[in-house]
Amino acid sequence: MRPSRRCRDTSSAVGARLRDDRGSASLEFLGAGVVLLVPLIYLVLAVSQIQAGALAVEGAARQAARVLVAAPDVASGRESAELALAFALEDHGLDDVDASLALRCDPEPCLGRGSLVHVTVTAEVPLPLVPPFVQSALPVTVPLEAVASQRVSRFAGAGS
Repeated sequence: MRPSRRCRDTSSAVGARLRDDRGSASLEFLGAGVVLLVPLIYLVLAVSQIQAGALAVEGAARQAARVLVAAPDVASGRESAELALAFALEDHGLDDVDASLALRCDPEPCLGRGSLVHVTVTAEVPLPLVPPFVQSALPVTVPLEAVASQRVSRFAGAGS
């Protein structure tokens, strides 16, 4: 038995409507745009946060070494170096970052004339937009470290 003409016309009209692509380009563009653009934006945010941390740690190490060699004693120099570290992190928008400062001198009478002071600054920079429940389960920080060396002037303390 042959299908009636009426049935064939209806099925071909529905098939033609289903094959019609008009209006789907904008939907495809939005779908592909969201799938590709959201990760790309997050990547840019994460890289800029890490770069800011690297610049802050490097600047903090360099400035801490400079302040330390100009200090009259190790205690006040360490205090000034800690303050320089806090300022450098704050300048780069990383107030809540865990950072530490370590100091080593060659030769050992630290801040003696001509001695070399090495300052190491380490920090854990968090990735942006990570919810707190993920932070407790996964490592979402990037460890950064910078070392700076500065020589104490051979004329240090000569005027006093």
